[in-house]
Amino acid sequence: MTDFTPLRSVLYMPSSNERALEKAKSIPCDALILDLEDAVAPDAKESARAAACAAVASGEYGRRTVTIRVNGLGTAWHDADLAAASQVGPAAIVVPKVNSAAEVQQLVAAMERAGAPEHTKLWAMIETPIAILDVLSIARASERLTAFVIGTNDLVKELYAEHVPGRAPILPSLHTALLAARAAGIAIVDGVYNDVKDLDGFLAECRQGRELGFDGKTLIHPGQVEGANTAFAPSEQAVEDARGLIQAWEDGAGSGVVTYRGKMVENLHVESARRTLDIDEAIRALDA
Repeated sequence: MTDFTPLRSVLYMPSSNERALEKAKSIPCDALILDLEDAVAPDAKESARAAACAAVASGEYGRRTVTIRVNGLGTAWHDADLAAASQVGPAAIVVPKVNSAAEVQQLVAAMERAGAPEHTKLWAMIETPIAILDVLSIARASERLTAFVIGTNDLVKELYAEHVPGRAPILPSLHTALLAARAAGIAIVDGVYNDVKDLDGFLAECRQGRELGFDGKTLIHPGQVEGANTAFAPSEQAVEDARGLIQAWEDGAGSGVVTYRGKMVENLHVESARRTLDIDEAIRALDA
């Protein structure tokens, strides 16, 4: 996992807000989504596009993974957004409401025509019933697709469901998207938590997302960054246990049954422990 990139905290920032783009340079999030879509009014789309591209080109965001969310396929702004983003070369281009493998291939072809550098990946937003039902083929549609971003607000809306603590109405959809992401070997980031004043509810949803298997969470306010960074990072105890388990495994090589703290250790536990250490190492490298 030497190329592992932490995505614990992925913060949306409106590209039409110059102060927000400046503030983002000092926020300790793992990734930024410079938004041209929901957070930008129609009459500000073109200026926001220019501002997002200038922000990426500035190189002033340090260790953060900087992406641009374009307007969706079929909108009046999509083609110009995708071309401009491709030319400036962010870490990724985030596209809302990707519904099929064919759309992924269409997007990748357009990025390549516009001259997107190899390092600029595609992140697909999964936020509709049809996307959930076709999510594995979407995940496998292109090597340039390296992450799913779950759009929980749109998913709830499209299902005629309700926002409730614990998210029971959309858990089957979240599980399905997670299965596809893991089967395809791509990252997957959980949806936003809407009530920025409800810290307890937000932290509970972060814990749930981590337990489900998400790599991190998309955020709508800088005040949510610290909680997400903590929730999606291995705890000190988890790191200590991972080191101890690996040491026990190596010490017991060839002896048959290996145990650590009274529990039997198998190769799958060692793989999980090594992943924990890889994640911890990547996070420490970011924070150095």
